[in-house]
Amino acid sequence: MKLWIRRIAKGVAALLVLPYILILFYAIGFVRPVSTLMLWDLATFQGYDRRWVEFEDISPALVQSVMVSEDGQFCMHSGVDWVQMNGVIQDALEGEATRGASTIPMQTAKNLFLWNGRSFIRKGLELPLALGADLVWSKRRLMEIYLNIAEWGPGIYGIEAAAQHHFKVSAKKLTRRQAALLAVSLPNPITRIASKPSRGMKRLASVIERRARAAGPYIKCLYS
Repeated sequence: MKLWIRRIAKGVAALLVLPYILILFYAIGFVRPVSTLMLWDLATFQGYDRRWVEFEDISPALVQSVMVSEDGQFCMHSGVDWVQMNGVIQDALEGEATRGASTIPMQTAKNLFLWNGRSFIRKGLELPLALGADLVWSKRRLMEIYLNIAEWGPGIYGIEAAAQHHFKVSAKKLTRRQAALLAVSLPNPITRIASKPSRGMKRLASVIERRARAAGPYIKCLYS
């Protein structure tokens, strides 16, 4: 019995350490990581469409739109926006509905190493992984990985596959409007379809488009 307990403990420890080893491995520029959702699609024989694209070949309008929509302080924090996180914790302690506080590094860590769904266990695992990824990777590498593993529809992963699927163009040729629509679909790409936006999506995309045009001072870590 004790032998089995030790084996299980070693297995759990290995699973906890493996993501940090992969963070170091994924720092290598030519490595193209895949997400847990992509692996699940493969394991369940569903398949997926993902076409890796270098950061330089992604429309700056898309990068700006995603950043202002998902993580406006991306260049300023070190993986976790502690101001936003403290607000979420305070709301939870007061019994109020909590708002999202996931940064792009946190979403990247979740997509690469964890699972969907809301739980304190997952969030507890996610925070140190996000800090580790932000420490090891450059901001450009972090954004490159995120945009190449984000889901933009059933079996559609990464911005190149998303641009081709929704607008029949490459990621480099996305217009500001197309970029804004793709950005606002990210929180729920199954029901929010960038190529078939609802009126609510169109209104939100207009807001993101305006903010993205003024995002210059906030993206210096990506375009120096």
